[in-house]
Amino acid sequence: MSGAAPTSADRPPFLGVERSFTDKRWEERLTDARAGLALAQHLGRPEIVGRVLAGRGVSLEGAEAFINPTLRHYLPDPRALKDVDKAVARLVAAIRNGETIAIFGDYDVDGATSAALLRRFGRAVGADVRVYIPDRIREGYGPNEAALLKLRREGAAVVITVDCGITAFEPLAKAAAAGLDVVVVDHHTAEPTLPEAVAVVNPNRLDDTSDQGRLAAVGVAFLLVVALNRGLREAGWYRDRQEPDLLQWLDLVALGTVCDVVPLTGLNRAFTAQGLKVMARRGNTGLAALGDVAGLDEAPDSYHAGFLLGPRVNAGGRVGEASLGAQLLSSDDPVESAEIARRLDAYNGERKEIEIQVLDQAIRQIEERGGKGQGLVLAAAEGWHAGVIGIVASRLKERYDLPALVIALEGGLGKGSGRSVPGVDLGAAILAARQAGLLINGGGHPMAAGLSVAAAQLPALRDFLEVRLAGQLQAIDFQPSLSLDGVIQPAAANAHLLRQLRACGPFGMGNAQPRFAVPSARITNASVVGQNHVRCSVTGTGGGRLKAIAFRAMDSDLGPALLRRGALPLHLAGKLQWDRWAGAEAVQMIIDDAAPLNS
Repeated sequence: MSGAAPTSADRPPFLGVERSFTDKRWEERLTDARAGLALAQHLGRPEIVGRVLAGRGVSLEGAEAFINPTLRHYLPDPRALKDVDKAVARLVAAIRNGETIAIFGDYDVDGATSAALLRRFGRAVGADVRVYIPDRIREGYGPNEAALLKLRREGAAVVITVDCGITAFEPLAKAAAAGLDVVVVDHHTAEPTLPEAVAVVNPNRLDDTSDQGRLAAVGVAFLLVVALNRGLREAGWYRDRQEPDLLQWLDLVALGTVCDVVPLTGLNRAFTAQGLKVMARRGNTGLAALGDVAGLDEAPDSYHAGFLLGPRVNAGGRVGEASLGAQLLSSDDPVESAEIARRLDAYNGERKEIEIQVLDQAIRQIEERGGKGQGLVLAAAEGWHAGVIGIVASRLKERYDLPALVIALEGGLGKGSGRSVPGVDLGAAILAARQAGLLINGGGHPMAAGLSVAAAQLPALRDFLEVRLAGQLQAIDFQPSLSLDGVIQPAAANAHLLRQLRACGPFGMGNAQPRFAVPSARITNASVVGQNHVRCSVTGTGGGRLKAIAFRAMDSDLGPALLRRGALPLHLAGKLQWDRWAGAEAVQMIIDDAAPLNS
């Protein structure tokens, strides 16, 4: 007898938590404890490591490669990507003939790292390379006709678009008519029709069979660099000059991969794991300077890349000067790098203040309209800074557990940025809205998208996306949930355990940082810190005490619940992290959620 495969909703909730203080159902990630034990024995590691790996679908056959991800194991032949050979042929000719190559990058971290990678490779092989990053406010996302024609007038023969270009049909057609050869290097969702270009290197074009569609743009750019380096070698370019070591730039690949929130599995995992090792050597002058202003005084991991370094690189494109990120990451001048890093740090502080204001207004607008819909939350207003709408969309997605779209309006036009939830392809929905004539421009990938829209089309756009996204959510039976890897007592949350769990990293999208429950925990010394965070101490039934903090807890019922001292015990859910305050090395819990007993 056959039937539908069991889903997480068919299993009892973890610790009986059907609805937590953040309105989530708790679920145990691992469904077969024997698989975790088998992995632990196979690897000769503690059972908790086996449980974490098994909960992420790691098999016995793939366990060694997962624990020690190497490029030797995961790196494909770049020629598997469609049009790579065409791109290499044109770029080899440009380098050999001394033609000027312009790199047209996006203003986010993925774009900045991609541009810096290509610029560093170009310098290393003696190419004439320049970088152009458009201004987010004046020019918007992606290639525009005015900038491309300006590059042509200034002598560029070839333009490489990175992290953009796949839907820039009109600008690239104008560039081709002006005699400018364009190579598109992108990873965003493609339409059946491709833009006019010498080559379109994008694993997400419909006819690409490379199976590398999860790469960030910087990963695609690195594969192009590998192929281009091989092409130059075959052309005899290195007979009288030194061939560069491509691995020295994996720190850029790791940074862009983590910050673009692509799955840290397969090749992305190898890029990140090896790139973080390169980053720790501080060979990139700009990255080292950025680490200094961010207070990074330890070996970096994906958390530092995503939450310390990335936001500062992004800040230039959001509220400052868009070109600063790429300029910093490609600089070898310590004085210049230190100055740019300081400016980016200041811009990041400014970005935080603007973000708080826009987020508060967006939440108020949504609540006044009756709260979230069935398919998405959408907020739009005049005067919002377009540089923070992506971050605000991310915050709204976390708050409402739905895809979120935030639009900054000015002069009858809107610039929007959206973030999605797992299982819902927002990029495809935005592309469909564009094809339906509701957008001026738009595109993206499953978890994030951007768009331009006429203000008059907002009601129709809202209705279109509401229906389409609600259908996707219904099809996957979406229910906000929190996955946990097991139960832990505060006494066991020590440095030894944290070091063992580090073997399962790097953590990020597709390889979530392990999250554990502390059952029947008592909360003491709870207080609000910063804007809306709650710091406290946690005591478990097995004894021991653990420092803890819940970020942005006052945005939901979680914060007030933690502040109710002397109340009944709570089940807590969260991650373990180092607390290296004042030179000490301790373990603290980052509380993600809590629930009353018998909830």
